[in-house]
Order: sequence, then C-alpha cells, then structure tokens
Amino acid sequence: MYILSTESSFDAAHFLTNYDGKCKNIHGHRWRVILEIKGEPKNGMLVDFGDLKKDLKEACDYFDHTFIVEEGSLNPELFELLNKQFVLRVVPFRTTAENFSKYFFDLMNQKYDVESVSVYETPNNKAEYRR
Repeated sequence: MYILSTESSFDAAHFLTNYDGKCKNIHGHRWRVILEIKGEPKNGMLVDFGDLKKDLKEACDYFDHTFIVEEGSLNPELFELLNKQFVLRVVPFRTTAENFSKYFFDLMNQKYDVESVSVYETPNNKAEYRR
C-alpha cells in the first residue's frame, strides 16, 4: 500500500456561532489542508501528482479570500447586506477545523481513495479526519 500526500491552503474568515470565547468574533485563518490518498500503483504510479495537487487546490480556492458562514448563523438582513459587498461561502456545518477536515475528506474521496485529511487553522493546531 502506498500513501501520497499533497497540500494546499486558503485564507478565509469565519466565526463560531453559540460559542463563548474569542472565536465567536469574526476572525481569519490561513487554513492549510493536507490530503493523503492510498492505493497500489498501476504502471508504477498511483496518480499523477499534478492532478492531485490541482484537484485539492480547486477545492481550497473555492474558499480563498471569502467569509465562510455556517448556514442559518446570521440574521437574514445582515446576511443580505454582507452578501452584497463580500463573497460569502455558506456551509451546512459549524466552521471548525474538525468539520473542514471531514468536508475535504468527503469531497476528495469522490475521486480518490482518501486515507486522511488534516486541516490546520494555525501553524500549531490541526484537526484530522481519517478512514
């Protein structure tokens, strides 16, 4: 069994709803996403690294320089005002590193046999979702 790994990153803002701490306020991260896939090579190659990198980068670019919002977490009027001026990305989950690791795992697992996805929201703090 072989494991291939690649990474990408994006800069985005978010906040945590119903949370009593600093993260209840809007703040930003340089989110770092590390993808590991597994398998047996065919013709000496599991997958072209260029394809793997491109696919993860596209997934990360969707969130780059946006305000990521948990569905239903903003007052509708505020949402409309923000959405007129900024790029909002609405997700159906709480915007934690844990949930993003599962989000990227499920997304990339549609094309690859994913072993794990790690998401760093700071250089020292990561969440990992693995098979």
